[in-house]
Amino acid sequence: MENKEIKRIGDLAKELDLTAKTIITILSEMNFKVSSPRDTLTPEMEKAIRDYLKKEKEEAQKELERKKQIWGEGAESTEQRAKAAQRNKTPVKPEEKYRETMAKMAKKHEKTKKRPIDRSFESHEIEVKKLQLYSRSLTVGDLAKMLGITPAEIIQKLFSMGMMVTINHTLDEDTINIIADEYGYEVEFPEIQAKVSREEEEYAEERPPVVTVMGHVDHGKTTLLDYIRHSNVADREVGKITQHIGAYQIVYQGKRITFLDTPGHEAFSAMRARGAQVTDIIILVVSAVEGVKEQTIEAINHAKSARVPIIVAINKIDLPNADTEKVRRDLTQFGLIPEEWGGDTLMVEISAKTGKNVDELLLGILLKAEEMKLRSTSAGFAKGIVIESRIDRGKGPLASVLIQKGTLRLRDVFVAGLTHGRVRAMFNEWGEKVEFAGPSVPVAIQGFEELPQAGDSFEVLQTDDEAKRIAEERKKVKKEQIQRGEYTLILKAIQEKIRSGELKELPLVIKADCYGSVEAIQDSLSKMSVKDVKPDIIFSGVGAVTENDIELAHTAQGVVIGFNTTVDQKAKIKAKELGVTIKTTRLIYELLEDVEKMLKGLVEPVIKEIVLGKAEVRKLFRIAKIGIVAGCYVINGVIQRNAKVRVFREGEKIFEGKLSSLKRFQEDVREVQSGFECGIKIENFDKLKEGDIIECFNVEQVFEF
Repeated sequence: MENKEIKRIGDLAKELDLTAKTIITILSEMNFKVSSPRDTLTPEMEKAIRDYLKKEKEEAQKELERKKQIWGEGAESTEQRAKAAQRNKTPVKPEEKYRETMAKMAKKHEKTKKRPIDRSFESHEIEVKKLQLYSRSLTVGDLAKMLGITPAEIIQKLFSMGMMVTINHTLDEDTINIIADEYGYEVEFPEIQAKVSREEEEYAEERPPVVTVMGHVDHGKTTLLDYIRHSNVADREVGKITQHIGAYQIVYQGKRITFLDTPGHEAFSAMRARGAQVTDIIILVVSAVEGVKEQTIEAINHAKSARVPIIVAINKIDLPNADTEKVRRDLTQFGLIPEEWGGDTLMVEISAKTGKNVDELLLGILLKAEEMKLRSTSAGFAKGIVIESRIDRGKGPLASVLIQKGTLRLRDVFVAGLTHGRVRAMFNEWGEKVEFAGPSVPVAIQGFEELPQAGDSFEVLQTDDEAKRIAEERKKVKKEQIQRGEYTLILKAIQEKIRSGELKELPLVIKADCYGSVEAIQDSLSKMSVKDVKPDIIFSGVGAVTENDIELAHTAQGVVIGFNTTVDQKAKIKAKELGVTIKTTRLIYELLEDVEKMLKGLVEPVIKEIVLGKAEVRKLFRIAKIGIVAGCYVINGVIQRNAKVRVFREGEKIFEGKLSSLKRFQEDVREVQSGFECGIKIENFDKLKEGDIIECFNVEQVFEF
């Protein structure tokens, strides 16, 4: 009896293999007051549900038999025909066009990988060019090089499909497939074909959910994670803005949950998109005070494109001006309907600062994970994905890897993207050494030969020779694909443009502490422009600023930008010798401000005339050795000595020159204000008449930004 009392709607949904939303809808129609999968299920409710489903099944069976008699076919084809007819009646909205295309291409890609090749028709097939990629994400610029087209073509193509991108924008797997297909390429993501043992197949087990926390800056993402894991990450970050993806694991009610923390600054959109591609559930943090903002919408779009379920955490409910109902109303515009309103989106009102209702949020994550039936196996070689990579002074190349299958152990040999290595040491989120890591466990790995790219697949192999061979082959393939495309020398192109005066550019050499930061900086700078002056990144990389960076910047007459990294002593000496400017910062918004100031320094000034005032000629005086002096009355503004003047007679300009003398009575003055009389002498012009209008003005160089 005790077990029945604590049975929840989510438990029954799992048992019947239905969604919790379906159960809630049925119960609501029967006048039971329920709104969430966490609501208690009474024996009366359970009986009502089972009776209802039994009745529906019997009626469906009768309907199926009736349709077979009428149409002579299965009900499935009839339903498909009805759906097709409905689609013909209902026009597709423009904003849905992109999502529909993405879904079709994703299905097409899946079928292509599994479909056997029919050799009998091989002679009639059109030759399809192959594009092999070892990372599930790629920038617009890199994809353009491999396809042999200009980045502008890809940008224009995606714009017509409803996507606003730049040359440094990171594209996901589905988008890469769409663009490649347009230009006759078939994308392959080769994976190492490892033998799957019976042990791996038979012992698939429940794995912890991987949860990504997203939302607008300052809405409380890091504060929520701080409360959950009882540490203060923000205090260890400069400016209290999380600037790198971190992965953390907690235990709640005896079950583990893995959290991916996404950066707070708006420039790190590419990193947030990558987080959505490796996660099972997204926690969307929305402030109850500020409501839905730009990054909130961006996070929703990332989640939908990655087909990841969303749980909304409405934060800051402890503040007096919190309005949770407004947040709910605003979110419905983006397809997030609260469970209590008949939708399928769990929304929990929390205070990350005080911890109110955070337990309810964690319980919701566990219930959603149960509903999703997340499974993997700890048997066999480990497979995973690179979350982030960086150079550590003491440890060398380090990468954060999320294990997705198998178990990673010390001394394991691996390949990741275009590099390989051996696990020398593994560290958890606290910097403690660990000896193994299973599914959904994040670890920092030491032992890479080179830095991998974020988003690279990570796979354990049997021998070091095999890992080295695969990495070398991948490097060779990438090099050949770039050479096959339109590969141009960026530095030479920049110099030609500057020399021809076609476009003013600020050449930049970017060095940062990790690839994620480099991507973020490139994405932000690509959107920056001051009049006709734009930044142009001639080189970007990870690590300290070196002599080579200084020489490259000197050749291009550019500037070196160091983000959260150091400058070699030799590089400092070389920069002083060559007169190269080095800007270093640890905050991204300071970097963007510095670049903007430099761009403004390259803008040509605009010559503008500033009218100071007007005066009317009332009387003329001829003075020996001086010439004609006009007795004037200042109509408006001010008349200044040594300013430029125009003379108008009956509305037409008859002279333009310089004012040489300005007097009040017998004294020379600097200026005369409106409403006063003065004597004006115009240099090299004595043909004034009474009634003429003298306009006084200055010419200034003005910088327009």
